[in-house]
Amino acid sequence: MSSTDYQRAREALGASLRGLRSEAGLRAADLAERLGWAPSKVSKLENGRQTATAPDLRAWADAVGAPAAADGLLAQLRTLDTGHRSVQRHLAAGYAPVQAAALRRHTEASLVRGWETTVMPGILQTADYARSVFSANSTLLPGRRDVEEAVRGRMHRQTVLYDGTRRYRVLVWEPVLYELICDQDVLAAQLDRLTGLLGLDTLRLGIVPLRARMPMTARHGFWIFDDSRVTLEVLHASVQVEDAEAIGLYEAAWSRLEAVAAYRADAHQLISRARSAL
Repeated sequence: MSSTDYQRAREALGASLRGLRSEAGLRAADLAERLGWAPSKVSKLENGRQTATAPDLRAWADAVGAPAAADGLLAQLRTLDTGHRSVQRHLAAGYAPVQAAALRRHTEASLVRGWETTVMPGILQTADYARSVFSANSTLLPGRRDVEEAVRGRMHRQTVLYDGTRRYRVLVWEPVLYELICDQDVLAAQLDRLTGLLGLDTLRLGIVPLRARMPMTARHGFWIFDDSRVTLEVLHASVQVEDAEAIGLYEAAWSRLEAVAAYRADAHQLISRARSAL
C-alpha cells in the first residue's frame, strides 16, 4: 500500500463513519457531544485527516446506535493498518517483534532485492553496527526499546544468507560506506564484513558510486520480495506495498540503479577506499 493508497483507505473509512452518522440523523456537533469529543475530531475522522483507533470506532458505532457496524469498521482499519503503520505502532512491542516479522518476509521469498541510501542493509550488518543503529534510533522515539534482543534477532535473520534457498541482490549507495552512525572502529569492522561478503554465492552486492550518473534521485531505501511485495521505511511509518503496478515501479527503479552499480573488484575498490579514509 503506497502513501496515496493509504490516504484513500483512510478517506474511505471516514466516509463509512460519515454514512453511519447520517443514517442516525445526527449532526457532527451532536455526535461529538454524545461522545465527549471535540467537534474537530469528528470532522478529521470523517474527512480522512486523522486515523481512528479501534476504541474510536467502537464508540462511534455505539453512539450512532449501530454497534453491529463496529466489526466492519474494524476490518477497514485492519486493512489500512497492515499497509501503512506509524512508527509508534510499528514499534509498540519493541524492536524484536519487528525483526521476527522481517525474518518471516525473508524466509518466504526466493529472490530479495534491496536498495539502501542511508544505512548498511540489516541483512549485512555486524552486531556492533546493528547495536549502534538501534541505539541511535531509540533516542528519537520515546519508550522502551529492547536493543540487545533486536540485535540478536537481526543476527539470526542473517542465517538466510547461507542456506542456499534464496538469492540476494543488494545495492548500497556509496555515502553509506562513510556514514558515522557508529564509532570509527565499528564502521571499519562493518566495511571489512562487506568485503568478505563480496564472494558469497547467494549474494550479489553492488555499490552505486557517488560520482555515478544517477538514473533517478536516490530518495529512500526499499526492499522487493520476489515480485509480490515491497517494504520501505520512512521517518514516521513502515509501508508495505502489494499493488502490482506500484511494485512494477519499484522494480523498474531498482533495475536502473543496478545498471550503474559497481560489482566485484570495482565494489571492492570503493569499500577499500572508504576503509582507508578511516
